[in-house]
Amino acid sequence: MMVSSTKVQNRFGKYLQLAVQEEIIITRNGVPVAKLCSLKKAGIFPGIVTEEAPSPDYGGKKATYQQFLSLTKDSETRCEYIDGEIHMLASPRIEHQLALMELFVIFRDWFQGKPCTPLIAPFDITLKRPDGQINVVQPDIMVICDLEEKLQNGYYTGVPTLIIEVISESTARIDLIKKLDLYMSCGVEEYWLANPQNKEITVHSFKEQQLAGYTTYKPPETAVSQVFPGLCAELAKVFR
Repeated sequence: MMVSSTKVQNRFGKYLQLAVQEEIIITRNGVPVAKLCSLKKAGIFPGIVTEEAPSPDYGGKKATYQQFLSLTKDSETRCEYIDGEIHMLASPRIEHQLALMELFVIFRDWFQGKPCTPLIAPFDITLKRPDGQINVVQPDIMVICDLEEKLQNGYYTGVPTLIIEVISESTARIDLIKKLDLYMSCGVEEYWLANPQNKEITVHSFKEQQLAGYTTYKPPETAVSQVFPGLCAELAKVFR
């Protein structure tokens, strides 16, 4: 969220509370000058919020698509570009990586000999909303069924059929809200949200860019794909 310094001064208590949930980028004359963030999420002191100078190029910065490409062209920092805002990707924790590994093994084995291909992050996917807004994301796992037709200069230019995001504390809001809406509006057919903390997987089905339904699975249940009959994942194996 980006707010002016005047608003923060007038309603500091409100933005202090909001900063516990998400980073607040403070602007002066439209230029980012500081960041209000939770030290708990930064892994320093639980429940404390502080101000710090923001990265000059990335986190929370509003930018055009061309500016995003220019800012990240020579950077090794993993970033996503969603609805005109740059989001830095933090290093994941061990529970995230273990769940991701188990899910990818399940998907890799199931798709052996089949026409679709599962890929794992980091791999840029460029998605265009119906209004023309370009977005760039790095899903944890994506299943691509038109790889040969949509491959240009080593980059995939199509829309994955199925996407999986493994939720981290730092990405929960984006995965649950922003990416769900983005994937639905851009033609993804199925979206899995795996939550290592709650040991749950929610499978969302999309049809004609609308939510067709969703199911949440918990151990010892098995998550089932709607778009790929027979594809499933035992939660007891995913979340060990």
